[in-house]
Amino acid sequence: MKIIFVTDLHGSEWKYNRLFDVAADSKAYIVINGGDMLPKNEGLSRQKDFIASFLDGHFKKFNDAGIYYLCYPGNDDLMIYDQLFEEVCGKYNFVVPLAQRKYDINGYEFIGLNWVVDYPFRLKDRCRMDTNDYVFERQLGTGLLSTQQGFKELKDWPAYARSLPTLKDELTRLVPPGNMRKAIYVIHMPPVRLGLDKCYNGMEVGSNAVYDFIKKNQPLLALHGHIHECPQMTGKWTAKLGKTTCIQPGQLDDFTYVKIDLDSMHFERYNERYR
Repeated sequence: MKIIFVTDLHGSEWKYNRLFDVAADSKAYIVINGGDMLPKNEGLSRQKDFIASFLDGHFKKFNDAGIYYLCYPGNDDLMIYDQLFEEVCGKYNFVVPLAQRKYDINGYEFIGLNWVVDYPFRLKDRCRMDTNDYVFERQLGTGLLSTQQGFKELKDWPAYARSLPTLKDELTRLVPPGNMRKAIYVIHMPPVRLGLDKCYNGMEVGSNAVYDFIKKNQPLLALHGHIHECPQMTGKWTAKLGKTTCIQPGQLDDFTYVKIDLDSMHFERYNERYR
């Protein structure tokens, strides 16, 4: 069974269009889009319009082709549009909103989680402390949550965050698979200590909670994103943690994706320039 895994497209229409061509040409059975799907820094209404117009048509192509499309919004995708996102996904039998859900296909169990460890940037819709002893980075201003009336300012974001479940808590709340060795976790946040989480400034910002969860549970695959530049920084896009293969393809100017063959457990990463 063939899978195309991609993440962090941030509303790039040419990349989305190319994704369909790649999936169709590869005879992929499943496409997994691992978060940060919508345009960034273009105003509140732009994301809404992108879901209602472009993504609707994008999903229809996959649905008509009989290709499963598993996906969820990421940390740069405003939470106020989650309901609209779910409604558009719900129009199509082959499109699955995977955040905090489990979905079975041909004996494999796909489980998604789109919370991320807090960062210094202001948008906090999907941010969590990693664990109870998490130390916050120096913030670049007050925290913001999206609302239908605009952004709500959180003058003391760390205090607010301490009232929320940690990322470790969120991982333990996920629906467990029946067979962990046939489980594929799609977790937007990468783990620490595997070379999949290094930023341009040299900081390694991955999650201890994600690392510990994978190490303890040993699923078949763990698919990640979030740190676009990491493969360029470390030269790594895949790593082993015990028996689990972790994949983080990155996403910069080129269209980057990974082909996964579950029968052979062969993985290949591709970079394509704009045509």
